Amino acid sequence: MDLITPRKLESPYQADALDLRLLAAIQEGLPIAPHPFADIAARIGIPEQAVLERLALLQHAGIIKRFGVVVRHHELGIAANAMVVWDVADAQVDQLGACLAKFEFVTLCYRRPRRLPQWRYNLYCMIHGKSRDEVLAHLTHMVQSCGLHDLPHEVLFSKRRFKQRGAAYFPAPAIAEA
Repeated sequence: MDLITPRKLESPYQADALDLRLLAAIQEGLPIAPHPFADIAARIGIPEQAVLERLALLQHAGIIKRFGVVVRHHELGIAANAMVVWDVADAQVDQLGACLAKFEFVTLCYRRPRRLPQWRYNLYCMIHGKSRDEVLAHLTHMVQSCGLHDLPHEVLFSKRRFKQRGAAYFPAPAIAEA
């Protein structure tokens, strides 16, 4: 079998040497470029289409859960962010979550189980702004737009910034060996 062509999905899937090189190449993030997958392909010495096919297979196998963007928001001038937690009737979570997620200043919106009696909240959304006042103004706009006036919620402003990164498939020494 040719090393470039992805194999059929086996159960459980066994990543081969090329899969490991590909995972090592993407774990620090995709290049900011017009054709990031072509750049990765050139780096590991295979065609862009092979990169796309192998990534699809790795995703289908559950080795890669998802692709996402990690935005370094402080570098964009966004100095304040808050996780707003809501106590929403379970039957309304999908509808209200969709309403909250439509705002451009919301970067995360998801459901989590309640942890009663200590934690009653089940819907979470992250709001970003240039200042705390701007975040609170965004929240007021969301409450009015989505009809959330009577829903219990808390606003949890971030106090510290932690390193943001995507998935790490290998410790640093393994990348060089892959």
